[in-house]
Amino acid sequence: MVSKKILLVEDDDKLIANLSDKLRAEGYDVFTAPDGDIGWEMARADSYDLIVLDIMLPKLDGISLCRLIRNVPDSEYVPIIMLTARGTENDKIHGLETGADDYIVKPFSLGEFLSRVRAQMRRTSSYHSLNSLELQAGDLRLDITGRRVFKADEELKLSNKEFDLLTLFMRNQNAVLSRDWILKNIWGEDFVITSTRKEIRTIDVHIRWLREKIEDNPSSPKRISTVRGVGYRFEG
Repeated sequence: MVSKKILLVEDDDKLIANLSDKLRAEGYDVFTAPDGDIGWEMARADSYDLIVLDIMLPKLDGISLCRLIRNVPDSEYVPIIMLTARGTENDKIHGLETGADDYIVKPFSLGEFLSRVRAQMRRTSSYHSLNSLELQAGDLRLDITGRRVFKADEELKLSNKEFDLLTLFMRNQNAVLSRDWILKNIWGEDFVITSTRKEIRTIDVHIRWLREKIEDNPSSPKRISTVRGVGYRFEG
């Protein structure tokens, strides 16, 4: 079996050594970069199964690097985990808006870090193992293996998490999905164990972004309805 490749961009020598050792012990091939410029060169030169970025990087910061990576066609859907010492909700939302799939606030345990990595790897592996499959709901058409979404004849630009959420909703049309259940199925069971209620509310932010792309009127959504006190229901 070919080992999964991880690019780790971090300027803290001690942290990058600890994370690299743990990831290699898990069987991953790890490539490291000490600043954003080198990280950008490596991201353009090769393909990776996961990219881990510190936000406060020398030269090119992690937010800018994440944005650049998301504009490279071959790296458009590569999972990205951001590491940062910042812990406010606004900082987290900023990172997610840039295209990150997960966000870990320092200091964190190596166990939590590995859990987040495994969750991202399981998610991407599950999609790669599927045969060609499309889901249809009204004028929405979702191509799972191609990871493309069309509304009528227009292709929509969705982030990884938005695509995963829409896939989950379209597979469970008209069912009420709780936030905890969505978190478990999109972010993974390990994320549920380590998450706080504030992190669970991040689901609401992602669904707001998804509504802005698939709803005719996002302020009065018809496709994804809120079930107060429970979660959400996709009505097609």
